[in-house]
Amino acid sequence: MEQVKILDLQKVTQRYAAEIHEVARRVIDSGWYLLGKETEIFEKNYADYIGVNHCIGVANGLDALRIILRAYIEMGVMQEGDEIIVPANTFIASIIAITDNRLVPVLVEPDIETYQIDDAKIESAIGPRTKAIMIVHLYGQCAYTEKVEALCKQYHLKLIEDNAQAVGCRLNGQTTGSLGDAAGHSFYPGKNLGALGDGGAITTNDPLLAEKVRTLANYGSKIKYVFEYQGYNSRLDEIQAAILGVKLACLDEDNSRRKEIAKYYLKHITNPQIILPVINDWDAHVFHLFVIRSVRRDDLQQFLQDNGIQTLIHYPIPPHKQKAYSDWNDLSLPITEKIHDEVLTLPISQVMTDEEVKSVVNAVNNFR
Repeated sequence: MEQVKILDLQKVTQRYAAEIHEVARRVIDSGWYLLGKETEIFEKNYADYIGVNHCIGVANGLDALRIILRAYIEMGVMQEGDEIIVPANTFIASIIAITDNRLVPVLVEPDIETYQIDDAKIESAIGPRTKAIMIVHLYGQCAYTEKVEALCKQYHLKLIEDNAQAVGCRLNGQTTGSLGDAAGHSFYPGKNLGALGDGGAITTNDPLLAEKVRTLANYGSKIKYVFEYQGYNSRLDEIQAAILGVKLACLDEDNSRRKEIAKYYLKHITNPQIILPVINDWDAHVFHLFVIRSVRRDDLQQFLQDNGIQTLIHYPIPPHKQKAYSDWNDLSLPITEKIHDEVLTLPISQVMTDEEVKSVVNAVNNFR
């Protein structure tokens, strides 16, 4: 039995093989591998795509969020001990970026239908030391709401987007990564726009923030061997920038294929044991992941594996139950815990065939 992969990265890369080899050869032959023309071109093109004035390439998505927060500290907008509101069911990187800066994450439960931060629960979590709301466009779905924006204005908070999973997602014509004051992006290979290795970016319309971020990411230096800050070594390399430039041209087309698959799943998965995602706005989701729920999640996963369908759990343990944050282990966040106990990710990617999609549907519907 041939397995339907959760994501066939070899097949994804093969689509661009000739162009990738061409741009990689160009970079290799140039003799310039960091902070060069390829990165500059990609940063401009990515900023234009997102719809912002500034893009700074960094080493990965975690660094993107970490450096945004550090820049705000250096700007005097935040200081150690200040609080950042963040969804409780996010990937751990969102939390690490906060605690690495000695800021305090304030966990807010998600909406059980959308899996995005519940904007009705945010205001009660705002305190005198709250300085920002970090929304996470989880699974590829836009988490921004007008209520979140209104709360930021009312309480003078920064709005930070964790856009690691939602590149290309749009809300009323505006692209995620341009909705807040700053955004962190990930180009991890499995993302909708993935590098052939790690990579990330920061986008913003704030020129001062952009300057601080670029300086911090380069050891804290604007002038060689002159250091304003105790910075980081976090830079998008030339080969990854060139490869991302190739793939960026096809991103909207790739996201459209993901949406086609998602629509097929939603129409044809009829097993009453399966809770399907709720989609209110098709433009506002790029289906980085197609996540279903079942109270018999583990049995379902084993059944699908036995029937040649690879699945993953995003994510089995919520941040507040991790050993890394043992001080939180006694917290009760029942919606988050329910989500983490029940979610299962089905295969979805731009390179899946119609036959593979139908195989997934048939297997899910045959689960008893």
